[in-house]
Amino acid sequence: MIRVFVDSGSSIKQDEKEKYGVEILPLKLNMGGREYADGIDLSIEQFYQKLIVDGIFPKTSLPSLGDAETRVKAYTDAGDDVIILTISSGISGTYNALRTIFSDNKKVKVIDTRTAVGGIRLLVDEINKYRDQSVDFIERKIMKLIPRIRVVAVPETLEYLCKGGRLSLTAMVAGTILKIKPLISLDSYSGKVKVIGKAIGLKRAMMAVAESLRQLDCDENYGIIPSYTFCKENLDILLSVTNDKYKPQMQEYDNLDPAIACHWGPNAFGYIFVSKATMQHIEQ
Repeated sequence: MIRVFVDSGSSIKQDEKEKYGVEILPLKLNMGGREYADGIDLSIEQFYQKLIVDGIFPKTSLPSLGDAETRVKAYTDAGDDVIILTISSGISGTYNALRTIFSDNKKVKVIDTRTAVGGIRLLVDEINKYRDQSVDFIERKIMKLIPRIRVVAVPETLEYLCKGGRLSLTAMVAGTILKIKPLISLDSYSGKVKVIGKAIGLKRAMMAVAESLRQLDCDENYGIIPSYTFCKENLDILLSVTNDKYKPQMQEYDNLDPAIACHWGPNAFGYIFVSKATMQHIEQ
């Protein structure tokens, strides 16, 4: 049997494990001197209370490596093959840590997805099409799909990208004054955060995200995952300005888990999808 593990950077919730057929390795958050297992010890509501009301910005860290080793080894000792899909190595050390742990276990494949949240969900969807195939066959399918996954998202405020060290204070202040909204993605080759476009004002940013489905040649054979943080109002508006031809591909909204949401801040929004095209800039 093939077992699939993801970390909580996939934003697959604990109550979605059976739906996706996965086990979850929770990333860790430290808020106010207390450590939480992402998606387990701290609800999304409690997280935003601490982030927005109490003004506590978390530090994120790797999942428990000992727990990961124990859980995975239980399956491989029983003869199962294990695939572990990790959040991009460009934004987390999870991949490198797990690859080191399982380097001598031939029944474990640790895959750097070079993406996060809905991108990992789309990879799990791909795995679930081929559960009856060999683990090597599935790995080849995943490695072909990874470079085609696109994340196009917009933070409502630049404050949290700055707090998380992904944007300089100077850039945050300038962007706030000029009302610049960056279109942010994960580079499908390096797995690092990159700005692929800029828009003046929230409405133009929404139009740019909606238009990205056409500009980046969204593959209609795969789903589109609409994602948001805290409040889905901006995402509702984004959907309303999106071409109707893409609406049948839309999956359920994904309210991102705290370990990822903390860097975007509340009211961020975006689409995650599979492209037939290479990555390009989206200028507005």
